[in-house]
Amino acid sequence: MLLLLALVSVALAHASEEHFDGNRVYRVSVHGEDHVNLIQELANTKEIDFWKPDSAKQVKPLTTVDFHVKAEDVADVENFLEENEVHYEVLISNVRNALESQFDSHTRASGHSYTKYNKWETIGKTRPNKPAIFIDCGFHAREWISPAFCQWFVREAVRTYNQEIHMKQLLDELDFYVLPVVNIDGYVYTWTKDRMWRKTRSTMAGSSCLGVDPNRNFNAGWCEVGASRSPCSETYCGPAPESEKETKALADFIRNNLSTIKAYLTIHSYSQMMLYPYSYDYKLPENYEELNALVKGAAKELATLHGTKYTYGPGATTIYPAAGGSDDWSYDQGIKYSFTFELRDTGFFGFLLPESQIRQTCEETMLAVKYIANYVREHLY
Repeated sequence: MLLLLALVSVALAHASEEHFDGNRVYRVSVHGEDHVNLIQELANTKEIDFWKPDSAKQVKPLTTVDFHVKAEDVADVENFLEENEVHYEVLISNVRNALESQFDSHTRASGHSYTKYNKWETIGKTRPNKPAIFIDCGFHAREWISPAFCQWFVREAVRTYNQEIHMKQLLDELDFYVLPVVNIDGYVYTWTKDRMWRKTRSTMAGSSCLGVDPNRNFNAGWCEVGASRSPCSETYCGPAPESEKETKALADFIRNNLSTIKAYLTIHSYSQMMLYPYSYDYKLPENYEELNALVKGAAKELATLHGTKYTYGPGATTIYPAAGGSDDWSYDQGIKYSFTFELRDTGFFGFLLPESQIRQTCEETMLAVKYIANYVREHLY
């Protein structure tokens, strides 16, 4: 069995674009510790929405930082950066315009579309032909896991089943399971209230702030690094590991099927990266050389179609340290092929990737998925 999951951290949807009118997204070059301190000072005085990394605590020298600023703070933020001689560029000059431009697909669809961003009601109605496994997976909702990579994979797999020998081998010898949206409640909220919402929607005793970052809620170095214990933080790790129904349901499913699950793949955006454990620690996994060679090959295969370049490596050193991720947890459970994909792009659109790039993203990602799946098929354990 090969388990592949699409974990949406920041959902691709839209809501109340007017709220984002005049907002900007910046990229700042961080040269040394003095710049790190300045970014943290800025975060303490203004409401900064960090995109990459996802909190001020994860900023480190010799990197770049992408963050989203409200319109009313734009002038103050730019003055602060200029006064302190911190180099920056504006990635998105008006977030509202970028939000509206996301929906640039000319595809007409009355129901689900593989080249458009779909609301949960539409995704939830798109049932595969094969039986679905239902799990309790949300504060307000239910989710399904189906024997296929994703809806797009199902369609392409069926279309090419009798025409492509490699696809036929994969589907004959492996079971693919997918959770197309892990954080349903959060995804729905991005369509109805706050486009940039990333957490669950659970309530916290003693706090008016809602939700937990599901990718900080697994029991893998839980809350040790790159996560917050503050319920109001975007990277809140929760009151305990698997405190969220979403993460608990996913973890239970994996535990119940651990003897047959041979690989785990979680899909995020953005950065164009292929990551493997560990993210909660700088230590390397036992099969480090094998994993590195595998993602190197997958990245090379992905680039053959549209020339998209991916970087790869252990999570902590390749992107940033972060505890509580599902990939690290799965690896520690014994799933030796455990990966995170950070899809397009590298920051020009960031979390606001246009619909016109969905098809190419799926096409090239499929090549990498097939590369990994075929390797797993040939190296079962």
